[in-house]
Amino acid sequence: MTLCVVVPVFNEQEVLPLFVQRLTATLDGIAGGPHRMLFVNDGSADQSLAILRDAAAHDCRISVLSLSRNFGHQAAIAAALDYAQGDATVIIDADLQDPPEAIPELVRKFEEGYQVVYAQRVKRKEGIWLRLSYFLFYRLLALLANIDLPLDAGDFGLMSARVVEEIRSLPEHLRYTRGLRRWVGFRQIGMPIERAERKAGESKYSPWGLLRLAADGIFAFSTAPLHAAAVIGSFAVVLSVVFSIYSVVAKFVLHQSPKGFTALTLLITFVSGVNLLFLGIIGAYIARIYEEVKRRPVYIVEQKIGAMVER
Repeated sequence: MTLCVVVPVFNEQEVLPLFVQRLTATLDGIAGGPHRMLFVNDGSADQSLAILRDAAAHDCRISVLSLSRNFGHQAAIAAALDYAQGDATVIIDADLQDPPEAIPELVRKFEEGYQVVYAQRVKRKEGIWLRLSYFLFYRLLALLANIDLPLDAGDFGLMSARVVEEIRSLPEHLRYTRGLRRWVGFRQIGMPIERAERKAGESKYSPWGLLRLAADGIFAFSTAPLHAAAVIGSFAVVLSVVFSIYSVVAKFVLHQSPKGFTALTLLITFVSGVNLLFLGIIGAYIARIYEEVKRRPVYIVEQKIGAMVER
C-alpha cells in the first residue's frame, strides 16, 4: 500500500519543522510505500515555503505546491487532492492539533475495508468559547443537513483513491471537504482522537473565517433556511388573521375600539425583521450561485517542488 499525506500550510514557520519531523517518523513506521508527503503552501507570508523547500531537498518523498496567493484552507485541500497519488490519502493540518501519530490507526481501519476513516475530535484543548462554538455548529449542521453528517468530524482523515477521485470530479467552487467526503458515500467509520492544543503560532481561522466556513457547510448541504422562511411566514399570516378577527369582533360585536397599538407595532417590527433576515438568507444562496457560475479556478499554482507534482 502507498499512502499520500496532504498538508495545507499557511504561516506555520514556528511549528512546521517539528511537524515534518513527527510526520516523517510516523510514515517510516508504516509498512508498504514509498509513502509520500504533499504540502500546499497557501500564500504564506513567513518562512514556511523556505522550510518546505529545504525539507523537499533532503527527502525525496516530500513535494510542495505553492499557490499564487492565499486562497483559503478548503481551496488548499482541493489543490492537494488534485495532485495526491497513492492507494489512500490522509488530510492533516500542520499545527499538530491533530497528531500525525494517529495516522497508523487510520491505516489499520482502511486495511479492514473502510474507504473513509475520519477523526472525531474529543477533549478539545481550545478556549471555552471556541469549544462551545464547534459543539453547537456541528449539531446545528447535522440537524439541518440533507445528509447524515457525523458530529465533531474535521478534515483530518483518510480516504481511498476511489473516494479522492470522486471528490475531484465534483465541480463546486465553494468547497466544504468534510461534507463532500460524506456525500460521496462508500464505507465510512469515525475514530475518536483527542484534539491537542496548538504547539506554536496562532489559529489561522479568525472568528469571521469560522463563520464563513460554517455558512459554507450549512448552505452547501441544507435548504432548511429557505424552508424556514415559509414556515415563519405562514405563522405570521396566521397571527395577522387572528388579529383581524379580533379587530372585527371588538368593533362590531363588543362595540369597542381594538386595543393593542403597542402589540401591533411590535408585530410589524418583528415581521419586518424576519423579512430582512430571510432576504439575507436568500441573498447568501444567490451569492453562492454567482460564485459558481463565474467558473473561476479554485486555486492557482505558482510553483511546484518535487517529483510528485512535476506533471
